[in-house]
Amino acid sequence: MMKTVVCLSPGDLQLVERPQPQPGAGEVLLRVRRIGLCGTDMHIFRGTQPFLQYPRVMGHELSGEIVSAPEGSELAPGDQVYVMPYLSCGGCVACRQGKTNCCTNIQVLGVHRDGGMTEYLTLPERFVFKTDGISLDDAAMLEFLAIGAHAVRRGGVRPGQNVLVVGAGPIGIAAALFARLKGGNVTVLDGREDRLAFCRSALDIRQTVTVGEQDKTELSALTNGEFFDVVFDATGNVKAMERGLEFVAHGGTYVLVSIVLDRISFADPEFHKRETNLLGSRNATADDFREVLAAMKAGLVPTGLMNTHRTTLSDFVSVLPQWMDPAAGVIKAIVEV
Repeated sequence: MMKTVVCLSPGDLQLVERPQPQPGAGEVLLRVRRIGLCGTDMHIFRGTQPFLQYPRVMGHELSGEIVSAPEGSELAPGDQVYVMPYLSCGGCVACRQGKTNCCTNIQVLGVHRDGGMTEYLTLPERFVFKTDGISLDDAAMLEFLAIGAHAVRRGGVRPGQNVLVVGAGPIGIAAALFARLKGGNVTVLDGREDRLAFCRSALDIRQTVTVGEQDKTELSALTNGEFFDVVFDATGNVKAMERGLEFVAHGGTYVLVSIVLDRISFADPEFHKRETNLLGSRNATADDFREVLAAMKAGLVPTGLMNTHRTTLSDFVSVLPQWMDPAAGVIKAIVEV
């Protein structure tokens, strides 16, 4: 038997005992060691995740150790690994284009199927990769950083461009970091002073603006009235997503990284006169994970500063409600198994 945390319904999280899974053909058995807490997990706990049915085992930011692997595998017992949690089919219209992140039959761990908030997990071998020397803690942070890296790749950020990231949660932080590494002049807009302070101190983002009556004036002043070549929304807030178009420069690009249950709309004259490039950005690909891994190995990602909170699997049920309070100051929390 093994310990598993299950969200039975919104607000109802329980630690239970389940049988240890047995790997099938082409699968590895993973001993989960670290689980990163994601905004998606908080949405599941709140009942605001649009692609989910209860009960559900959360957790998709995962690292661990191989217990067993198929014969002939490049993985072996004892290998430390990370997981790409977007289980794609490999044959649909998106997968055939290499866009496995938006596979039509995608099964995201912890969302469409049970995830890694548990001691052992079986997975198809092709979604499990060696950590290549980074720590288990860092490996559990690859996934959310890869989402930011993917968004930046979608936005085509180039050196010298003015880039705005709206929303300084973990995904916004990841987008800001990789936009800066691409040479963008990055500004972050958020309503929380603690998050903006983190961006300045940990990410070397020199321009931050607090949401308020004068924020648009401040953003205009930072760009000589031209606004931003690329704008990323990572707020998960309808009004913010709709308003973000106002900050896009003429000829610029607007990338929606966050997802909401509602419809979003724009004033067509504002959209049209800019000839705006409007892009969605979903999940990440294996290439994005490799990019983040390389950046970590080069010392370009301040993972030690990002990991602000940690707990054990047994204690997670009691601490999650506390961590969801903004006053807790969570950037990235890690669960140890």
